[in-house]
Amino acid sequence: MIIFNKINSGLPGMIPTSQIIVFVFLGLMVTALVFYLSAKSAESAYLLAFRKPAVVHFYPVKRTLPPYAGILLENEFRFYRDLSDEHKAYFQHRVSTFMKRYKFIGRDGLDVTDEMKLKISATWVILTFGLRHYLTDLFNVVVLYPDVYRSAMAGSYNFAEFNVPAGAVVFSWRHFEAGLDFSANSVNLGLHEFAHVVHTGAMSKNFGAAGDMYADMYAKIIAYILVDENLIEIVNANYFRHYAYKNEREFVAVALEYFFETPEEFSQKLPVLYDMVATMVNYKKAA
Repeated sequence: MIIFNKINSGLPGMIPTSQIIVFVFLGLMVTALVFYLSAKSAESAYLLAFRKPAVVHFYPVKRTLPPYAGILLENEFRFYRDLSDEHKAYFQHRVSTFMKRYKFIGRDGLDVTDEMKLKISATWVILTFGLRHYLTDLFNVVVLYPDVYRSAMAGSYNFAEFNVPAGAVVFSWRHFEAGLDFSANSVNLGLHEFAHVVHTGAMSKNFGAAGDMYADMYAKIIAYILVDENLIEIVNANYFRHYAYKNEREFVAVALEYFFETPEEFSQKLPVLYDMVATMVNYKKAA
């Protein structure tokens, strides 16, 4: 108490308590900044060396879903069924977080149910499961129409769109749900449109180091398919639907659909491209 009083009494050579607090605070801030930059540098080095993030899943407190949701995921999503129990817990945490983070709005009289929210959230989580930073601020609302709708942005009738200025991802629910039928034809509207969101985010540094890997592999994939013999091999495989060849971004979006819908066939018919896509999203199915 005597020492404290002397410090506050302004004796010659003594530093006021307020200045000490400021110095300590600044020191802590500098230390935190150095630690952050060092960690970021180390992560980039690890990514460069091993072609994947050092850590993907770390949740001090994991969110859980109600039992019915777990049953629905088991029944509707093969991706989820193939996960280990540990990774199923991670998956549920991400789905729950996504559902709480974003708004879901129904249009034209559509009542958005918890099941709809669950299926949409799970589709996003599938696509981003290999990314540590799996949430984005590129959109804040998912808008659902019962069927084909007239787009205010494009002025045409659409099944889905990513409306960047409005911060919205829009779906025809009928077509979204049809895409969840894995026995159909590898067309998954949810995966496809969300792939455009991830692409935009990765190119704008929105997904951290894993996003950098996505952007890097995207460039490599485009370079690969621009080689005539590679493109001829892809076309002759008669695997991707014709829409994939509309432009480069649509090619990668379609490739991501097929990667998650029919991975065995993809890896068999186009193994080099399959491995590149797997690296891009940092996901390889466990043997």
